[in-house]
Amino acid sequence: MSSKDKEFLKRIALNLDFPTNLEFNSAITPIDLLKDPIIGSGNVTISPDDDGIYRKIPLFFRLNEFVIPHFLLDYLIQKGVVKLQNNSIYTQNTKIPLIDGKLILRYYRANRPFKVFSASEILKAYLDSKESITPPVKKEFFRGKYVFIGFTAPGLYDLKPTSVSSISTGVLIHATTLENILNRNYMIPVNKFYVLIAIFIICLLTSYFVLRSHSLLLNLSLFILSILLILIFTGLLFKISVYFDVIAPLFSLILAFTIVVAYSYATEGKQRVLIERTLLQYMDKKIAGYLLDNPSLIKPGGLKKRVTVFFVDIVGFTSIAEKTSPEEISKMLHEVLNSLTEDIIDNNGVIDKYIGDCVMAFWGAPLDSERDELNACLAGLKSMQSIENVNEEFIAKNLPEISIRIGIHSGEALAGNLGSDRIFNYTVIGDTVNIASRIESINRFFGTNIIISEDTLIQTENLLFTRELGMIEVKGKTIPLRIYELIGVEENIGEDKRDLVRQFDRGVRCFKDKKWEGALEIFNNLHINYPKDGPSEFYKKRCEYLISNEDLTEDWNVIKFIEK
Repeated sequence: MSSKDKEFLKRIALNLDFPTNLEFNSAITPIDLLKDPIIGSGNVTISPDDDGIYRKIPLFFRLNEFVIPHFLLDYLIQKGVVKLQNNSIYTQNTKIPLIDGKLILRYYRANRPFKVFSASEILKAYLDSKESITPPVKKEFFRGKYVFIGFTAPGLYDLKPTSVSSISTGVLIHATTLENILNRNYMIPVNKFYVLIAIFIICLLTSYFVLRSHSLLLNLSLFILSILLILIFTGLLFKISVYFDVIAPLFSLILAFTIVVAYSYATEGKQRVLIERTLLQYMDKKIAGYLLDNPSLIKPGGLKKRVTVFFVDIVGFTSIAEKTSPEEISKMLHEVLNSLTEDIIDNNGVIDKYIGDCVMAFWGAPLDSERDELNACLAGLKSMQSIENVNEEFIAKNLPEISIRIGIHSGEALAGNLGSDRIFNYTVIGDTVNIASRIESINRFFGTNIIISEDTLIQTENLLFTRELGMIEVKGKTIPLRIYELIGVEENIGEDKRDLVRQFDRGVRCFKDKKWEGALEIFNNLHINYPKDGPSEFYKKRCEYLISNEDLTEDWNVIKFIEK
């Protein structure tokens, strides 16, 4: 480098220590003819961002011991438009916002934001003016304007991609730089401190929501929504001339989401699968999923809810067990309970507990629906069909047949995770549970298989075929309860069964009207024609008792059961 070059560089160098990562080892200076008269000089070399897009333009460069300004900056300093103060640059007392010595350019969206003339147009205008021909471009047009002369032909390799166009000229970038500085049309960069805060919040919220929700669909939706929100937020800031680097937040979102999802899958995801498998042994998948999505329901405590409680018991299981080996009775019990469990869960019930050969289940908690009572009744009917299939297998294996009794009642109960801090289970407690248990045992007196209460029946929308068994008073309760035998689904009942129920209902009406002789005749005929019909035999004996007993109480028509 010659001494003249060093003197020239020293003349245009800035006396400040501005941070810049753009360093050069050599420079091509203007020809000697222009070195002295030139007003404003500096570096014209510009470099793109890491992705090859020209979004920012550096205003300072380091060449050995010199800090060389951009050629526009040196010109504006000499013109007094730009001032240097405390390692910062100002235009009309407004600080020019920079990022690492670079100005974020605010491009115009128009295809040609500045008036452009080709060299041939200028030469033609000059020649026309010499020949007294009115030129297409008049020299007055350029008065008071800044003129940039640069290459635009593709073969000269000065075409560059910008944030608004895939092909722009280098001279356009310099012209935009001058316009931004003169008109103070700046993009204000967001302080890095706030960017770090945004990254921290994004990572925190992403971790929180992903760990809280184990739904892949929900997490993916949240991830996509977060990306859209970040892009929209960045776009809104851009419209008000605030530059927010979107790369760092998006990268932190993707990284946080990936790490947290991987962690959740490796730890809580496995735990959730284990819990879900456990819950599915006792309840329908929909209910299990609801409990997993609402873990507060699994904590100790309960809520008062309307529930339908279901008890099913194997008739004479103790006697069967005495006649069968322990191995065989264990297999029989497993087969029966497995079948009953599937029928209950398939109808959206929750298995509460196994009490020996008895199963307790309920509907209405933690999820309730308008079909809870109907589903409980359908589970009872399905259980009766399943037991017939089980008995066919038992007969083939020379095992004794079994029969079951079912009791169903609806009402308010305390539902929730009840027990101690160490051991608790999701259950229901209250009078509704006790009544359902006693209704199940009442089957033995009527010779029936399924008895439901009136509270359950009235919610089944007349879809079931039943017959009234009367008013009963169970142990511990003084208010009578109307009960019904559940026979089947209304549309599936044959005419023979319908005829039996019609005659039975006629006998019950006579019974209620105290026409016991007429009722007895009806029930005698039913007993002859349907010898296995338990309710007819029960009322036959009841009529015989009332006919021979003259001292009747006011609640003579209420059947009282002292036993369970």
